[in-house]
Amino acid sequence: MMSDRSPSEEERPLISPQTLSSQRYDSGKSTQSAGFADRKQTERRLLKKLDIRMSVLMLMYIVSCIDRSSAAAARLRGFEDDLGLKGPQFASVLSAFFVGYIIMQIPSNMILSQVKKPSLYLPCCMILCGSTSFLTGFAHNYYGALVARFLLGLSEATFFPGALYLIAKWYKRDELSLRTAFLVCGTNVSMAFGALIASGVLDLMDGVLGCTAWRWLFFVEGGLTIIIAIIAIFILPDYPETETIPWLTSSEHALAKARMCEDAAAGVDFPKRSDKCNSEVDSMIRIESTATTGFILALTDWKVWFVAFAQFFFVVSCSHYLYFPTLTETMGYNSTISLLLCAPPWLISAAWSLWISWHSDNKGERCMHVVIPYLIATVGFILAISTMNTIIRYLSLFLLAQALAGYICLIAWSSSTVSNPPEQRAVALALINTISQSGNIVGSFVWVKAWGPAYKQSFAICGIAGLISLVMCLWLRKALKRMNKEMDLRDKMGEETIYSKKGWRYYT
Repeated sequence: MMSDRSPSEEERPLISPQTLSSQRYDSGKSTQSAGFADRKQTERRLLKKLDIRMSVLMLMYIVSCIDRSSAAAARLRGFEDDLGLKGPQFASVLSAFFVGYIIMQIPSNMILSQVKKPSLYLPCCMILCGSTSFLTGFAHNYYGALVARFLLGLSEATFFPGALYLIAKWYKRDELSLRTAFLVCGTNVSMAFGALIASGVLDLMDGVLGCTAWRWLFFVEGGLTIIIAIIAIFILPDYPETETIPWLTSSEHALAKARMCEDAAAGVDFPKRSDKCNSEVDSMIRIESTATTGFILALTDWKVWFVAFAQFFFVVSCSHYLYFPTLTETMGYNSTISLLLCAPPWLISAAWSLWISWHSDNKGERCMHVVIPYLIATVGFILAISTMNTIIRYLSLFLLAQALAGYICLIAWSSSTVSNPPEQRAVALALINTISQSGNIVGSFVWVKAWGPAYKQSFAICGIAGLISLVMCLWLRKALKRMNKEMDLRDKMGEETIYSKKGWRYYT
């Protein structure tokens, strides 16, 4: 739920919307703006084409999330009994996915930063993901399911951080949150429609060709993923710096590259300070921008680690989504009704997430757009702990699902906070997602079966983890504001360095 830059910019913030607005083309400056007759009109056409093509990322994410959550739905129709799972073994099967998911993310994004055709790389990895999900339906014991889930995590790990990287290569910082929201809302939509698909398959396919219903669930959902991935090969864009892009006019292609140069402040002529300073700048510019360089720069940026652990605690707090069908079943309904009840909370969450993300982009603010949705979810935690009343219990699930809106804004905030060059951003996004998704491993074991059906301890653990994340977000906001004030002071003193230039500020 995701721009060529100099490697010397470890702490260098991205350009602010105010600076961008002063650089935009208008009718009186067409000659000075790289030959665009009407930038706004060209930009509008570019974004429309780009949004249409990028929309396939959301579709890919929806089917990958459905594959990820299929085990939770299969649990309602004999998955545990048929495989002989006992004690914490089901939680181990769930967590095996995230072990593979964590291992592969950084290597995959390091590869992606060097690959020239993400339109081929990402769909091919998704085909492997669908194939693995399909083969899960042939598992006959605990170890078969464990290996299948691990391999599913390995293949799916390429997609989400890779999609965030691809989006960041095309969109400016003030456009990221809404686009990230559309991508991450795939989680909400998958939870809703995945539950609807599961209810239909589990109800209608039991015994067909001698296979139990839960096996057909993996066959159907894995096959759907493969089909979507094949279609995506012909739709996904490559990078804006690609030499030729057939679906863009020459002016749109040039503008796509210019936009990212502006947003990254690339190619800005820094003022001459002294021979020593100029020598330092020259030496830093000459650093070869490689995957290894990006890896080192990402590891030494404190902001990368800080937002990674803020996301880790947030993910632990949202681990209820892994057991959502189980939680709806605690209200006393059969498996079909329990799956159908999963859909409404996530559909409302999707709409709420899109509005919150749009508002965050519109206001240029991130922190409070993370805090407020989670405070709403906190009310849900309190209600879930306090009573087993069916109506209040279901209301609490609606409120819990709204936390994802804050998580989407946190992802966009993280993406716009990490440094450059693109190789560093690729590794940074993968590192952040690797650490944050390890929260799902912890979360898989939070919902102990013996604690059901109330799961009071589970809700309490998730609530505390979320509050820790919120405290970290508030501290990060304070730190970034302090850094912005230091840059304001440099501006007043007429001082510009390789780390800051007038107008560049962090989002807070």
